[in-house]
Amino acid sequence: MNEEEDQQLVILREWDMIVTQGQGQHYRTNHTVMTMGSDFQYENANMWFKNLDKLIQLVNAQQQANGSRVNVLYSTPACYLWQLNKANLTWSLKEDDFFPYADGPHMFWTGYFSSRPALKRYERLSYNFLQVCNQLEALAGPAANVGPYGSGDSAPLNEAMAVLQHHDAVSGTSRQHVANDYARQLAEGWGPCEVLLSNALARLSGSKEDFMFCRKLNVSVCPPTQTSESFQVTIYNPLGRKVDWMVRLPVSKHVFLVRDPSGTVVPSDVVMIPSSDSQELLFSASVPALGFSIYSVTQVPGQSPQAHIHHPRSQKPWSRVLVIQNEYIRARFDPDSGLLMELENLDQNLRLPVHQAFYWYNASTGNSLSSQVSGAYIFRPNRQEPLLVSHWAQTHLVKTALVQEVHQNFSAWCSQVVRLYPGQRHLELEWTVGPIPVGDGWGKEVISRFDTVLETDGLFYTDSNGREILERRRDYRLTWKLNQTEPVAGNYYPVNSRIYITDGNVQLTVLTDRSQGGSSLSDGSLELMVHRRLLKDDARGVGEPLLEEGSGLWVRGRHLVLLDKARTAAAGHRLQAEKEVLAPQVVLARGGGAPYRLEVAPRTQFSGLRRELPPSVHLLTLARWGPETLLLRLEHQFAVGEDSGRNLSSPVTLDLTDLFSAFTITDLRETTLAASQLRSHASRLQWTPNTGPTPHPSPSRLVSTTITLQPMEIRTFLASVQWEEDG
Repeated sequence: MNEEEDQQLVILREWDMIVTQGQGQHYRTNHTVMTMGSDFQYENANMWFKNLDKLIQLVNAQQQANGSRVNVLYSTPACYLWQLNKANLTWSLKEDDFFPYADGPHMFWTGYFSSRPALKRYERLSYNFLQVCNQLEALAGPAANVGPYGSGDSAPLNEAMAVLQHHDAVSGTSRQHVANDYARQLAEGWGPCEVLLSNALARLSGSKEDFMFCRKLNVSVCPPTQTSESFQVTIYNPLGRKVDWMVRLPVSKHVFLVRDPSGTVVPSDVVMIPSSDSQELLFSASVPALGFSIYSVTQVPGQSPQAHIHHPRSQKPWSRVLVIQNEYIRARFDPDSGLLMELENLDQNLRLPVHQAFYWYNASTGNSLSSQVSGAYIFRPNRQEPLLVSHWAQTHLVKTALVQEVHQNFSAWCSQVVRLYPGQRHLELEWTVGPIPVGDGWGKEVISRFDTVLETDGLFYTDSNGREILERRRDYRLTWKLNQTEPVAGNYYPVNSRIYITDGNVQLTVLTDRSQGGSSLSDGSLELMVHRRLLKDDARGVGEPLLEEGSGLWVRGRHLVLLDKARTAAAGHRLQAEKEVLAPQVVLARGGGAPYRLEVAPRTQFSGLRRELPPSVHLLTLARWGPETLLLRLEHQFAVGEDSGRNLSSPVTLDLTDLFSAFTITDLRETTLAASQLRSHASRLQWTPNTGPTPHPSPSRLVSTTITLQPMEIRTFLASVQWEEDG
């Protein structure tokens, strides 16, 4: 036997061991999946396929040589699934998910839920902007792509967002220079969308303004508003319902007059920012569904804004309690520490002691139990109890008719503004963290923690991609017995939009503005990781520590806190989360632009809908699909059992015939979720679960433009449209 034949024999023996005695033992049919390729491995397609061709030929030749029953072929997941279905077996149902994942004791992949929080926020903000871009491209028609401002295009941002969904992009598990490149791609995608927005707004408003965009409003930087004596503010609302939204714009030290679309003066205020030399103009804007409102702002000469900053609170036991409140919410702060100590829902007569503070976990660099360190992927604190950033906060109180704020300063690298606007049913916590100091040689993982007296019995709840709510139980897995090696990291879960705890009567919910890691590590407690900076690489492929150099050093974000009765809480967090993910878009101009068409009078307010969508219906997608075709997705955003006394979980019927004002639907075809095939042509495999027979309702037939949405259902359509001539 020569060397080549000897190698072939070894390969055949190993293959037989894998298929018949190893992996094959764990499969219920005689079909076994052998996956091909791997992260860091699949680099040369020619080499892979040449060797696999040899392997397939060698193994299959044994069928005639020695009666082997193994047949190897190239396949796909769809083909494999088809064979399982043909086996006509009964299958178990998996109702939980796979989080948190670990590839060994003390090695939980729960750090990336929070890694690179600045990039995570940029991705979420870009999704918001992309939806605005897509909607205006659909509402304005071809005029959005070619107009007075040049060629507008949603594709570059769409493509950049697609790249950001890579498992090492939005996850924060790339190297620093790669993360910088992801951010660069997003930034470059915004430009063509800004041109598109300018073209679309000019057509829909009937006025060609010199539209301007401020991408740094999160750090109170916007030259057009800070240097102009007068300017115009266009606020676009991407939701299917009217919104009232507090506009905040950095301005110079003057008093301003703000007029609404009808020319009526509306209440406004200029608020000084503590610990800085800047100020912001505040006014409440009312914006129609899927439309815009244009407000004008004019400087009042010779007047300076009144100072609304109260002096720093002295940390004395006899100081009176700090309180901010509106008609729905009251928040009390400890006079000694300056920390939040109680939250009250005045509308529902609920009062809950809530202590909120910032802590940090000391990142593990390995110990006697395991050499595993905390890194971009892995979260592993070196002890269970985190350390307080500070036991107290220096506070400033700001109160005006339009806002009440408590500014808390915990340290040189951690501060927070706790805020209430009139009519707001949640408490807003705007935190700023960074640069996290690591000069002491300790990596730090910073959390915001809420401690209450709620008896939660080890349970807490997180969302799954902003839709379904999943129950989590501390130190427990639904489908296997858990050997918990990391009591903190092993109980962390991804929080895409919300996390809550409840005792069955009262519910405390926190909404996030980006994906974060979160948990409830003791009853009545809830925590979210806001930032992390580490000194060691965790040996999962990044090859460098998560040090977050550059803009990622400083991170600002918001947590929205809701206190509700458990049975009605869904209405609050579902509808507020929708407002968060699709917030209004501000576009600025100097005003006095030329008419778009001489024969058409300009308008200062516009709605793309003839009637608002019901609260339970979310306009998930409205985008151009072809020259005269739009992609339309409608989502029922409530689950069964989330009625909240308002019938929100019931099926909803909509007539799309004349729903949109900017175009007329001439033909409507329902498709699968990805719009890859007509729904009438699609067929689903039928399975038999071990829980008993499951009814398989036939898909709703589309016989007209009237559709019905079941709870949590998403329906997708391709609509042929004709745009209105006057835009």
